[in-house]
Amino acid sequence: MKILAVCGFGVGSSIILKTTIVKCLKELGFEADVQHTDMAEATSYKADAVFASPAFVGDLKQVMNTPLYPVSKYADKTEVSEQLKKIFHP
Repeated sequence: MKILAVCGFGVGSSIILKTTIVKCLKELGFEADVQHTDMAEATSYKADAVFASPAFVGDLKQVMNTPLYPVSKYADKTEVSEQLKKIFHP
């Protein structure tokens, strides 16, 4: 399983989101390779799931066939965990 965390510039927000995803994966007992990037580079990654702000999901849907999971609060482990559960326990 490969998960991609995406933000506008691929620096601050996506790193926070990646960190939260990694923490939640560990707490939930799931395993995945988690990477982070910006909107422009997101299409060059082969991922099984993409996590991004709801503001970016619409644009990403137009250029990616990967399942997208919107996250409003990148550091909110409850929100991220709920999205991860959709992947591992659909």
